Amino acid sequence: MKKRDLEKEIKRLKTVRNAVILAHYYQDSEIQDVADFIGDSLQLAQQAKSTSADVILFAGVHFMAETAKILNPTRKVLLPDLDAGCSLAQSCPPADLAAWKQLHPDHLVVSYVNCTAGVKALSDIICTSSNAEKVVRSLPADKPILFAPDRNLGAYVMKQTGRPMTLWQGSCIVHETFSERRLLKLLDDNPGARIIAHPECEPQVLRHAHFIGSTSMLLKDVETNAATTFIVATEPGILHQMAKNAPTKKLIAAPPEGSCACNECPYMKRNTLEKVYLALRDMTPEITLPEDLRIAALRPIERMLAVS
Repeated sequence: MKKRDLEKEIKRLKTVRNAVILAHYYQDSEIQDVADFIGDSLQLAQQAKSTSADVILFAGVHFMAETAKILNPTRKVLLPDLDAGCSLAQSCPPADLAAWKQLHPDHLVVSYVNCTAGVKALSDIICTSSNAEKVVRSLPADKPILFAPDRNLGAYVMKQTGRPMTLWQGSCIVHETFSERRLLKLLDDNPGARIIAHPECEPQVLRHAHFIGSTSMLLKDVETNAATTFIVATEPGILHQMAKNAPTKKLIAAPPEGSCACNECPYMKRNTLEKVYLALRDMTPEITLPEDLRIAALRPIERMLAVS
């Protein structure tokens, strides 16, 4: 089926199913263009909680669709490709986190939203890259903290808040791949360029950034900052919205090591426009969760949303 026909059928099926399409900024541009709402993890969680649709099609990765289901137990939640996982979520199995907690029984557990429902259920509060600093600052000063699963975001939050934390040693395969050497070469080739970076990036990249923030914060910076050229150190799917919102700006994706496309998330890219259509047509693949797990995972998410 041609792209135009897929878009037409998706629009029709959204009406028939009373469905809403939520898409992350890292999705392919053609999926972003059919979405009802595009956002980062925090924005999408908030949107999932407030929607009145009967069906939520989540164009993102598995943990995001799980979060939508946790917040919307009576709604059908679809994920175009069930194999759209997350390297960061996979780095922290719930059983391993439970064992880690037992070694630190007096600690509060702050988990980045890029984790499974099982890890969320073991956590005291969830955070996103948008609100991680606010979440950590909201916790009692006398309580030690375990932060999982992203070591780079955890280290960045420690630096910003001055709050010591014990970090799980997980990382994102996309954000750890950016080349410091090639980044600096790009800067030499583009005098006056502004480097903006997601806090999941490695410290050697973050130290050169003129601005560090969540996906939505990076988008806002491109729109509002006076710079005309931006080197963007996060998954390059965001460049589509940046170009739409700031068409006069020059946008350059930060390069990975070597000549691979390693700065693209292979999990996000598993979703396609055709799979979005098929999911709405067939009402599958569907995300389901045991109710006891859903309730346990809901509590720390609601604490996060209250803080946000």
